[in-house]
Amino acid sequence: MNEIPYHVQMIKAPEVWEQSEQGCGVVVALFVTGVQDDHPVLEGVIIGGRNFSDDGTPEDYSDRLGHGTSMAGILAAKANGQGIVGTAPKAKLLVLKVFGQDGSVKLEDLIRAMDYAIFWRGPQNERVKIFAMPLGSPMDYPLLHEAIKRAVVNQILVICGAGNEGDQNGATNEIAYPACYPEVVSVGAVDPNKHIARFSNSNNEIDFVAPGVDIKTTARDSKYITLSGTASTVPIAAGAAALVNNLCEKEYGRSLSESELYFELCKRTVPLGYGKSLEGHGLLVLTR
Repeated sequence: MNEIPYHVQMIKAPEVWEQSEQGCGVVVALFVTGVQDDHPVLEGVIIGGRNFSDDGTPEDYSDRLGHGTSMAGILAAKANGQGIVGTAPKAKLLVLKVFGQDGSVKLEDLIRAMDYAIFWRGPQNERVKIFAMPLGSPMDYPLLHEAIKRAVVNQILVICGAGNEGDQNGATNEIAYPACYPEVVSVGAVDPNKHIARFSNSNNEIDFVAPGVDIKTTARDSKYITLSGTASTVPIAAGAAALVNNLCEKEYGRSLSESELYFELCKRTVPLGYGKSLEGHGLLVLTR
């Protein structure tokens, strides 16, 4: 049986799967701890990968920490009857391993990975359309900001989680980067009842919210896990962007720019009544 987790259903992804071809043809660059590429629902999902960390050789993007495998499953676990289904089951992942053995990311490694992904080309000349970056820091790094601007100039939509330092008070700002850069799509978290998650950051750069509590996904050793955090909203939003990209390209008969894809995502939101600093435009819902 294919299990469609609640978070995929909440944003109504299955209702647009047929028309969007489940994200087929869209390449998402995933900046993570690596991915278990032979997980039963992830085999064949990865179009390429490279390791920019100190954990293994450049060709070794295996996941020894587990977080990346979980992010990959949320985004693109395929519907093969063996487990959960991701948000965009036919999207392809370019895995960029940027976390070292200690679970930290070096700025220079992250920037190298971003530039690699910007200019990467697939076997059929595919290009990256979306950056999914489930990572963050309280520090503002100008070099990181410049790398994000390079991605956007190259028509890549950059998506980050808002951060997990929130206090459910929209009047107090919790700042995390790169989510707070204006060029980045910053995604906050809601729980299964569509309430703002207790940990989700609030600030004026929040673009919208997505499920981020009790998210069932893939885990190392071909297992499954349930986790919470705004990192989980990143692959949900990235998968949604892949679906919306295909919907709109069919409708308009051409490829979408980064700004057009961002606009189309924001159009597919429903206000929850928490105010802009907590929810941005509202909850991501793919049917209008």
